[in-house]
Amino acid sequence: MRFQVLGPVRMSPRTPTAAKPRVVLATLLVKNNSVVSAHSLIDELWGTTPPRTASTTLQVYVSHLRKALAGAEDGPGGGPLVTQPPGYVMRVAPDELDLLVFESLRSRGRAAFDERDYARASRLLGQSLGLWRGPALSGIPHGPSLQSTAIRLDELRSETLEQRIGADLKLGRHRELIGELMALAHEFPMRESLHGLLMVALYRAGRQSDAVQAYHRVRRTLVDELGVEPDASLKRILARVLASDPALAWRPAESAPKTPAPADRSAPGPAAPPPADPPPPLWLPPPLADFTGRADELAHGAQLLTAASAPRILAISGRPGVGKTALAVQLARQVQGFAAGRILVHLRDAAGRALTAEAAVAALLRRLLPAGPAGPAVLPSDLGELTDLLQHATRSGALLLVLDDAVSEAQIRPLLTAVPDAAVVVTGHRPLAALEHARHLVLDALGQQEAESLLLATGGPRMAQDPAAVARIARLCGRLPLALRVAAGGTAVQPHWTAAGLARRLADERTRLSALCLGDLDVRSSLLTAYHEVSEAGRRAFRRLGLAPLPDFPPWAAQSLLGTSPKATEELLYALVRAQLLDVRQESPAADGAVRYTYHTLLRSLALDMLDEVDGEDTVTETVGRLGRAYLLRARAADARLTPGRDRLAGMLETAPADLPEGDRAVATPLRWFKEESAGLLEMVRRLHRAGLWDLTCALASATSGYYEACGVWEDWRAGHELAVDAARRAGDALAEATLLRSLGDLAWQRRDAARAVDCHRHAARLFALSDDGVGAARCATGEADVLLEQGEFQRADALYRRALDLARVEGDTRGCAEAERGLALTALLAGRPADCLAALAACASAASALGDARWHGYARRFAEHVRAARGAAPAGWPHLEVRPGVWLMSEAGAG
Repeated sequence: MRFQVLGPVRMSPRTPTAAKPRVVLATLLVKNNSVVSAHSLIDELWGTTPPRTASTTLQVYVSHLRKALAGAEDGPGGGPLVTQPPGYVMRVAPDELDLLVFESLRSRGRAAFDERDYARASRLLGQSLGLWRGPALSGIPHGPSLQSTAIRLDELRSETLEQRIGADLKLGRHRELIGELMALAHEFPMRESLHGLLMVALYRAGRQSDAVQAYHRVRRTLVDELGVEPDASLKRILARVLASDPALAWRPAESAPKTPAPADRSAPGPAAPPPADPPPPLWLPPPLADFTGRADELAHGAQLLTAASAPRILAISGRPGVGKTALAVQLARQVQGFAAGRILVHLRDAAGRALTAEAAVAALLRRLLPAGPAGPAVLPSDLGELTDLLQHATRSGALLLVLDDAVSEAQIRPLLTAVPDAAVVVTGHRPLAALEHARHLVLDALGQQEAESLLLATGGPRMAQDPAAVARIARLCGRLPLALRVAAGGTAVQPHWTAAGLARRLADERTRLSALCLGDLDVRSSLLTAYHEVSEAGRRAFRRLGLAPLPDFPPWAAQSLLGTSPKATEELLYALVRAQLLDVRQESPAADGAVRYTYHTLLRSLALDMLDEVDGEDTVTETVGRLGRAYLLRARAADARLTPGRDRLAGMLETAPADLPEGDRAVATPLRWFKEESAGLLEMVRRLHRAGLWDLTCALASATSGYYEACGVWEDWRAGHELAVDAARRAGDALAEATLLRSLGDLAWQRRDAARAVDCHRHAARLFALSDDGVGAARCATGEADVLLEQGEFQRADALYRRALDLARVEGDTRGCAEAERGLALTALLAGRPADCLAALAACASAASALGDARWHGYARRFAEHVRAARGAAPAGWPHLEVRPGVWLMSEAGAG
């Protein structure tokens, strides 16, 4: 299935990571095969306060979606996302969108129910519900349209679920439904129809008193919360339960069995039953009562283990605490048909040391061989003799083995050779890639909904009182089952703890692990087992890579943090990935194969924890500074290509002894590089500020503002520059402060905060004057003139633009000349002087060309073409006016 909206919004081959393109995707999908106007999409994205650049930004989001859909053509018309005035349409086949499949299955299931084909109805409705992966349209912000659609779809899901349960009740599955209905009644305490189904199921299972209690629970809730009594249908069910109404009991559809014929007295009596065979050995831990999720993994494992042909080896790997052993035990208890037994063997001793191959075989033999009168059998010490004995002991039937916490292929290979017909589940941190004939399953953290369900199952009723805190706890625990059980278990046994309080304790990344300890369950100790198994160089790399910005980082950032050669860095990264201490993400399988790395949230906490414990503060500051310089070098290279001549701080801090090669992404594709590193750049500014590296903080923030302005990344622009202004003041660097304030003035103008924009520009101009910097003063004059232009003070704006142009020419500032000429073109156009406007635009284009700025050059030519096409028409009649590249001044005529 190519598109999914029944849960988190996803699409193949690649889902956009940014939220707003996913909002566009979701809006188009829920109105699939219908035109969605651009105005509707803008309303969904920004509500009643769209930015100036709304139309341009929407086009960027649509372009991102088309690129993500690249390679999946949809006939002669091109891809599925088509521009069709007044907006766009997403062409979707019936089997490509889970919503369409759901609606089809639901419709067929309802029809089968109406035809009293309850088995078929249950199957079809169950299949439709199986398409859901969480609340509809989750994972994105909702505008008015998506909000109403999400509510409608979630209600449809509930109705479908109730009808499927109704079909199952008709089929006599009341006992199997009780657990599910109890959970649903807890989740939806005021949905009376669900409570009615629960009462019927309990009554039919012979639990009349429980059915009455279920009624009084929902009645109490309705009276306490809403001040209303249950509806008439629920009261009728109660009356029938109290009256022991036989019509409420289940009756099978088929006729009652016929009375058996009289027995033949001359026939011999029934034979005595044969003696029962002893049950096969069962050496498995008890199943977890709150085991949650993993349905796909269990189904896959059961299919493999019960296959007719050998070998049947499932190797489950994953980081500590992800639930490998729990899954293996659940799977071993679920599958049947192993006459020789189902046995788990721990491959580490009580101190955590790995067993030898001989000890592993011996441990299994002790489970298989019964003790004699003199006690347990004495086993040989030779590995060959042990495997021979094991082969003899397992000849009697099918055997299922769980080999828990394996450390290497060599540890278990002799054991597997001795039992070639056994079904085997192996667990371990590392993928045992060299294990012959094994099928591999790398276990990841639970999904968000599954993680929340586990917290609710373990944490008791107080956990269910705060759904928002539960969701936050799940995220802070990285949805790791061990961490979730520890977190919820602590809340369950502490009467004064709340879910909100637990979320607050887990919020601090550097103290999070200390809060995840309960008795002998310690998440930090569990994670440390994998940390101690790598080399000293690997442990050092693990600690220092924790300083990389979130959410992920590229190999060059790792090389900067580690201070190693590219080859050595690659080897260290591979070792950490193989040890499940680091995750790898491939950006584009079809392109250059570039990868990025990231930590599980709790492993990153461990990395920072160990960094504080092992490395000194000076080492941390030096490492952060080295990474900051690597980011600055690339940000400046990308900015010089994207907005040449803009960054005033570019010459104030040396970043590297040599330029970057042409093939580096910051040089080759600057806009793409900025988008990939956008989150990391802001995080890096914060880290540099926290480390007291003031010059680097200012320089890196300044190098980002060209990208932020071009793409409208307002909040990151504000946050990074405010930190940098503080850094400049702490360093006493007036010129850096002025440069950053001027940029904040441009941001305030973009956000239509005229008073702040003027204040920033004037304050920056004073600082530029004190620093005898004419270039900066000229650019401040242009910025203030832009504010005056928007306020309709065309003459004052024109005077400031002319002053800025004169200053820029004296200082030889080509970019300043381009910006001032652009302003003069606007004032000339607004004054009804199209010839002067065209002359100013020609000068602007010439300056942009000299800079090598294709974006500004294209803007000047595009603007000139519009002026010529208007043939002297007054700007008041224009629907909109582009005042900077991609920034529009909307007239009242164009605002609708």
